[in-house]
Amino acid sequence: MKFFDREREIDEILSILEGEPNSIYFIYGPLNSGKTALINHIINNELKKSNKKYAVFYVNFREYNISSMDNFVEALFEIDENSKEKTIKSYIESFTKSVNDIINLYYGIKVPEPILNKLFGEKEKGRLVFKFIRDLFINLNKKGVQPIFILDELQMIKDVVMNGKRPSLKSLFQFLVSLTKERHIAHVFCLSSDSLFIEYVYNVGELEGRAKYLLVDDFNKETALKFMDFLSEELLNKKLSNDEKEYIYSYVGGKPLYIYNVIDEMRYKKLKEILDLMLKEEISKLDMFLEFLEYSKPKVEIKNEVIELKKGDIISALKLFKNKYEINKKDIPMPVYIYLVKENILLLNPIEGTLKPQSFLIWNAIKKLL
Repeated sequence: MKFFDREREIDEILSILEGEPNSIYFIYGPLNSGKTALINHIINNELKKSNKKYAVFYVNFREYNISSMDNFVEALFEIDENSKEKTIKSYIESFTKSVNDIINLYYGIKVPEPILNKLFGEKEKGRLVFKFIRDLFINLNKKGVQPIFILDELQMIKDVVMNGKRPSLKSLFQFLVSLTKERHIAHVFCLSSDSLFIEYVYNVGELEGRAKYLLVDDFNKETALKFMDFLSEELLNKKLSNDEKEYIYSYVGGKPLYIYNVIDEMRYKKLKEILDLMLKEEISKLDMFLEFLEYSKPKVEIKNEVIELKKGDIISALKLFKNKYEINKKDIPMPVYIYLVKENILLLNPIEGTLKPQSFLIWNAIKKLL
């Protein structure tokens, strides 16, 4: 899918990158709103217009099986098969000398296998990991290269860090604070659609005054309609009527991926057939979710207290969205909205303190089913 719009978000992130690293930035938003596409567009296109040199270290946790904090830290690294350096100091020096272009993109932090084994050796057991990253970033800084550390799909480590691993989580994010707010040597961006988990990280990591939020939301209506114009000419080689665009928006709202899928399928299907099937599938999923509540006895844990939820309370909460797309989080009991956010039914905006369905499709399913 070709990149479209996001001028405000692009300008904001570029302004951050032009300044001195000062905060950890959490980029959050609904599922499939384009967070990863945005950051990749900036890396691969916008940064090339800058006069500064950047070394981008990009890690996507969806590509790894994160079953422990050790797995998490190991996922930050990739083996550098081209290097024959045998000591950490000499490798850092040779690595920084090789960084010459405006944009240097690495998927993970490159390191030779012998040095990687040393970093995770039984005696060291990760003790050198943070020091290695810090020293690498310091050396890049000295050469006039700005490191950018990107941790995408952060929610993939949720099961590990929310299962008795709080000290490790805190030490990790305090290290990231040292890179940003204290030493000012690297920009750090963490991407996730799970704003509830981001809030957890924010609190456990003690990040007050040390982290900021950037929302990448679904398109507003005006932008969504322009996106439809853009795609219809790209994919269908024709313009959609205003009625067709309004019809699409009424079903899927401004979610970029859904709009793309609808217009792409219009090459060989009728529009009504596409949208009716999408909504039917969403209603079916929501119906099964509610039916399963009869047997699953849903629970949430808040401050070490396990709270069992009633199906009626969950349905009552969802009914609040029959006439509104967005409501104040205080309108729903905390255990109930935490559960619905965890199940990707609702999205929490931690800055505004509001809740809304993860998509227009879910909103339409709620209105049809309840």
